[in-house]
Amino acid sequence: MKTNRARHGRWLVRSSTKRLATTQAPKRSPLAAMARAVPVSKPHYLILQVNTNDPAAMNLTLNNATNVTQHYKELGEKVKIEVVTFGPGLHMLREDTSPVKARIEQMALSTPEVSFKACGNTQEKMHQAEHKDIPIVSQAQVVKSGVVRVMELQETGWTYVKP
Repeated sequence: MKTNRARHGRWLVRSSTKRLATTQAPKRSPLAAMARAVPVSKPHYLILQVNTNDPAAMNLTLNNATNVTQHYKELGEKVKIEVVTFGPGLHMLREDTSPVKARIEQMALSTPEVSFKACGNTQEKMHQAEHKDIPIVSQAQVVKSGVVRVMELQETGWTYVKP
């Protein structure tokens, strides 16, 4: 066995295990080799953030969710999408002010891969400013903080897009 000092002061150990590995590898059938060559599709995870009270941005977000869902359905792959709203974007999920309420109702029925989250902090601030309850559409779930929700999803590997 030989040892060499590599760049950056690290030690490498070389041995003849490569020869042993090739001579002792178990034989695999051609079918087993093909099965390993086919990649296993992993689910895709997408966060779409809405933080403006702009109907065009809200519709763009719903279009993105629909297009991404359709793309992966055609490929036979799974996708999960979460639309997270906070700040002025909460209007997207407000029962009383949402300009896209009908589309959200339709998507909830036809596209279960898409879920909607409303920021509880924003809901509370709007309640204080407007002196009334801030109703959220039944298709959405209130989370404590929309920004924290985005962070936590990203920390677990979700892809973030702000349409």
